[in-house]
Amino acid sequence: MTTLSDINSQIKKHDEQIAQLRRQAEELRNQERAGVIDEIRKKIAEYGLSAADLKLTGRGPGRRVAGAAASKSVAKYRGPTGETWSGGRGRKPRWVTEALAAGKSLSDFEIK
Repeated sequence: MTTLSDINSQIKKHDEQIAQLRRQAEELRNQERAGVIDEIRKKIAEYGLSAADLKLTGRGPGRRVAGAAASKSVAKYRGPTGETWSGGRGRKPRWVTEALAAGKSLSDFEIK
């Protein structure tokens, strides 16, 4: 016959196992998370994405300041495959840096 003490002992043993499994799961999650972050950073650099492209404005998900409209800059340059760039601050898109490295100038891509 099982006693209350036996059951409590089993519960304690299982609680310890659960805690250990949760620690292992958290460690694995952190390892996977680091890989995902690295992959996302590579994609951001590869495609020249900005925080605005990803809708990361620092106001939190889905929040907007009342009355504030999304500001879109007018495109000043068009790339060889139709991509556009306003020429604004920040990192140049990949197609621009590649074209400049190949000896072309921004004036070659101006939208007139």
